[in-house]
Amino acid sequence: MGTIETRREFIHSKPSSSPTSSSASTSRTETVNGTHEFKIKGYSLAKGMGIGKYITSDTFAVGGYAWAIYFYPDGKSAEDNAAYVSLFLALASEGTDVRALFELTLLDQSGKGNHKVHSHFNRMLDGGPYTLKYRGSMWGYKRFYKRTLLETSDYLKDDCLIIHCCVGVVKSHTEGPKIYSITVPPSDIGQHFGKLLESGKGTDVSFEVDGEVFAAHKLVLAARSPVFRAQLFGPMKDQYSQSIKVEDMLAPVFKVILYFIYWDALPDMQELFGLESKWASSLMAQHLLAAADRYALERLRLLCEAKLCEDVAINTVATTLALAEQHHCFQLKDVCLKFIVLPENLRAVMQTDGFEYLKESCPCVLGELLQYVARIGKHSVKARAYHNDPYLDGSDVNGRRVKPRLY
Repeated sequence: MGTIETRREFIHSKPSSSPTSSSASTSRTETVNGTHEFKIKGYSLAKGMGIGKYITSDTFAVGGYAWAIYFYPDGKSAEDNAAYVSLFLALASEGTDVRALFELTLLDQSGKGNHKVHSHFNRMLDGGPYTLKYRGSMWGYKRFYKRTLLETSDYLKDDCLIIHCCVGVVKSHTEGPKIYSITVPPSDIGQHFGKLLESGKGTDVSFEVDGEVFAAHKLVLAARSPVFRAQLFGPMKDQYSQSIKVEDMLAPVFKVILYFIYWDALPDMQELFGLESKWASSLMAQHLLAAADRYALERLRLLCEAKLCEDVAINTVATTLALAEQHHCFQLKDVCLKFIVLPENLRAVMQTDGFEYLKESCPCVLGELLQYVARIGKHSVKARAYHNDPYLDGSDVNGRRVKPRLY
């Protein structure tokens, strides 16, 4: 986006015995840019429709105005005797003295990139933006391209032309000091719900998790999680009326799940659980990721993905990759694969206990891993066949079996 900035200062001088006041304002002029692609199929059928006859694109909006592309297969002017195709851009909405920059491009469909470009953007210093006076005003070229050349060029493929248009509408506004202003604080709805959880008032459901009991509010849980909504208000709601036992989850993990549901933020893990080490923090993120997927808490799942991306390391990446595969975390999975196939990492990762767990829990990922390795064949580390490689069959370099362990 192009920007032209000027600065004006006004100082009213008074005798030295009086105080001096000053003010400042900034006039900012910039372009609001937008693009549109116009495909013309059946060019041979449009040809011969007559000089001054046109095909028009659908209207598109840029900078608060509507625009349209006009293509004249037999040219716009009679004096050219249909020797050229004409191409114009028109203001299609009400407007007065609309200033804009334009670029019209006939795309080369051979893939060579030899596009036919007529641009007003690179002529800004010559004449500045073009002014369209009213609705229907046009900018473009009567002799955009010679028809005989067009019909034997790579611009025409399968009787189709592709035109790319770029519009930059010029906008100006002045910024000055605010005489009156009211500061609006950020949303604190999470604080209110969080304090509701802390108070324990009005709770109407409890959860037994790994020997601990947690009280909560059905409506809050249902509003935040579609899984809780189905569980508490769906066809099976009578079964889960007052007390619910949660299997296969640690109590601290469920505590954080409740905290996030109410506060819409993660707690300070060190303050809450004394998780001082990076390993402990990563472990909690792994458990939380699985729990977030279980209760369809998408934002929490992404927060856990981001945390685990930061903590990817030799001794944890294989387990994290298995977790990403099991819970459909495609971004995290891609990060792990790219980390593992680095020449300095691959052999070391294969010797970890986590890699054995990955093989047993997600064998299909190994095929993807081998594809990644094959794609970086320029490196010194080569892909090995699964059944012949001691690192890929669950043994370490000395042939000893590796015990799987979840980090």
